[in-house]
Amino acid sequence: MPRKSESNVSSAPRSTGSLRDLRSRIDKLDLQILDFISKRASLAAEIGQTKRESGEEIFNPAREEEVLTNVLNVNEKSGGPLPPETVRAVFREILSGSRAIQKVLKVAYLGPAYSFSHLAAVERFGHAIDFFCVDSIAAVFEEVNRGHADFGVVPVENSTDGRITDTLDMFIRMPHIVISAEVRLQIHHNLLANCEQQEISRVYSKPQALSQCRNWLSKNVPYAKLCEVSSTAVAADLAKKEPGAAAVASRQAAVRYGLRIPCADIEDSPYNETRFAVIGHQKCEPTGHDKTTAMFRIPHSSGSLVEALEVFRQAKTNLTWIESFPARQPKPEYIFFVEFEGHQKEPKVARTLKALAEHCHELTVLGSYPMAQTTA
Repeated sequence: MPRKSESNVSSAPRSTGSLRDLRSRIDKLDLQILDFISKRASLAAEIGQTKRESGEEIFNPAREEEVLTNVLNVNEKSGGPLPPETVRAVFREILSGSRAIQKVLKVAYLGPAYSFSHLAAVERFGHAIDFFCVDSIAAVFEEVNRGHADFGVVPVENSTDGRITDTLDMFIRMPHIVISAEVRLQIHHNLLANCEQQEISRVYSKPQALSQCRNWLSKNVPYAKLCEVSSTAVAADLAKKEPGAAAVASRQAAVRYGLRIPCADIEDSPYNETRFAVIGHQKCEPTGHDKTTAMFRIPHSSGSLVEALEVFRQAKTNLTWIESFPARQPKPEYIFFVEFEGHQKEPKVARTLKALAEHCHELTVLGSYPMAQTTA
């Protein structure tokens, strides 16, 4: 037999043996990881008992953000081979499972499953949660208000289309509902269909999603009728059932409803992002990296808005968002929503709010909570 063949034959066992050794080492590491996760979960159970005895809340977004920030910083500094989104996802589920040992939270969202509100809820809470979907943003607020849900997840603003009117309207109706945390989700829209692109006669999605893809849709499916529905997940379900129909929705929705993705990432802006608020009755403690959301009503007179905003300039407080919204008053007045850096328990922010109140008919602090990083 030729030498070359002998060489190939003799090298195969060494390769197989090396692979077997590497897998054996991985198996041992897996058991060590499981052991550490179990020990961590046992400590989480003890923490839960301590919280119950002292009357503390189970969900602590400030602490969870601290944990995630710590591991992501260490991963970056150490040059870990896993990307940050993978590390975050792993620890998010560890936190979720550990929290569920203490209490399984009920979280409401605008559904059905695999809508972007659902994906935002999973991003914030992980999967060890009693999720339930409702058919409107108003219903999310109602479920939280009635105590049927511990928290709700609602969209606040999209970087392409701006404010979410239904959410702001519900904050005016229910000003006692507070923001406990936020989620910033990078939104990637996809064309979902089980027919060829040239055969598409209808494209379903929620109005905001269609708006965020308007240029792409007009260029690539110009003869298709754009049909508005309540959510991207509903759109995917219709695209599955109807011949010649397509949907604008997430990749996860494509998997859930068994649809192909003829075209991915069809949003007009590559920076398309939606901010979601986690709403409830629970206030969040300061982390040192927080923001505050407030709404206020000012006199309908010349210069009143300038005077109110001057408060932030004098306090050197950075405004990160401002929106106006018609007030539910006989007179033509407006409610203003603002977000700014800092926590309401910080002396500087407390002074700013006190000074702002002097220029307002009404001032409501909707919450102070940790600033979230954008996740893909």
